[in-house]
Amino acid sequence: MFDNLSEKLDKALHVLKGHGQITEINVAETVKEVRRALLDADVNFKIAKEFTNRVREKALGQNVLTTLQPGQLMVKIVKDELTELMGGDAEGIDLSGNPSVILMSGLQGSGKTTFSGKLANYLKTKKTKKPLLVACDVYRPAAIDQLHIVGEQVGVEVYSDRGNNDPVAIAKAGISQAKSLGCNVVIIDTAGRLAVDQEMMDEIANIHKAVKPQETLFVVDSMTGQDAVNTAKAFNDILNFDGVILTKLDGDTRGGAAISIKSVVDKPIKFIGTGEKMEAIDVFHPSRMADRILGMGDVISLVERAQEQFDEEEARKIQKKIAKNKFGFDDFLSQIQQIKKMGNMKDLMGMIPGAGKALKGLDVDDDAFKHIEAIIHSMTPDERSTPSKLNASRKKRIAKGSGRTIQEVNQLLKQFDQMGKMMKMMQGGGGKKMMQMMQNMR
Repeated sequence: MFDNLSEKLDKALHVLKGHGQITEINVAETVKEVRRALLDADVNFKIAKEFTNRVREKALGQNVLTTLQPGQLMVKIVKDELTELMGGDAEGIDLSGNPSVILMSGLQGSGKTTFSGKLANYLKTKKTKKPLLVACDVYRPAAIDQLHIVGEQVGVEVYSDRGNNDPVAIAKAGISQAKSLGCNVVIIDTAGRLAVDQEMMDEIANIHKAVKPQETLFVVDSMTGQDAVNTAKAFNDILNFDGVILTKLDGDTRGGAAISIKSVVDKPIKFIGTGEKMEAIDVFHPSRMADRILGMGDVISLVERAQEQFDEEEARKIQKKIAKNKFGFDDFLSQIQQIKKMGNMKDLMGMIPGAGKALKGLDVDDDAFKHIEAIIHSMTPDERSTPSKLNASRKKRIAKGSGRTIQEVNQLLKQFDQMGKMMKMMQGGGGKKMMQMMQNMR
């Protein structure tokens, strides 16, 4: 996410991060490089120019030239301005209606139908709501099928009427169905086109007028860059929508849409899609995104994701097993499953400060744990609970059964043993020993 932009901004700020002489010329050159980085990321020229002018004014106004740490102050100014450009504060979603009606809009291929399912899953699991998905795309039969599949994946009811070609009537009937089923949120998936046209705009405007939604959300593919911003403006002129959803942020996106869309349409980005899984949805936090763009990571979001998967009862059981030296591979496998639920691996690694630069050029596979799981699944239940029983012949059998090498099996056993010692040390209050151990590993 934003790898190219992050790298170019890092280079632009490199001069001021050093300890050399800082001059007004240095600042001007840095600002010029920042502007170039934004333009390369497909940020609108006018927005990029205004942004860098503000950065330059603040930099010179806050005595960057005379401060002991000019680089840090400059990075802070850029971060603050990026945060403001992307919206300032995170925006919530209006769920005041009974039922609350959310109207989804956007072009075909933007990920609208999939995101409708993700949003339903988010509201169901994190907001304890009972949503109903309504299929109002009467032109593309596959869209109705897709919504039913998505609904089944997340365990949410879907209302559709295949014999009806009136999306307004379907939307109104869907709301009635929601009331009869006791659903308190209705998410209406509307038709998209390959390009903005008057017929589509009239149709969605009619649906909007008929159902009076609490939230009208515009879904946009972040990989389309400045085109996404222009499309958002066209939709906003007709719908006056409440917020933007950015999808496919896990792809090779340059970041222009995320950075400039708020400035163009004056509507907040409310959610982002960060992967293919139904759980891959995040509330958009401008300050956290600014941190990530500048290579500072996003520890808060990482902790939040971990807490969502954290099971207190399971943690207590694990703690007791560690204390009794009974932490086995079944427990390890359970921890891996929780990590996998947290989301896309590269996305997670990008939340760790400095990891983005370290991972540059590396392909962080979502199946990073696949070979570990294969090795563990090739063990017998007795071997998983008592790893000490794994002798040479058993290791050979496990390697053959998992399609891995003896060396990989030995490496996993060694890492598992080291992890066990580390966990025991942490539990026993061995903080100093832990620090010494980590320092020796450098």
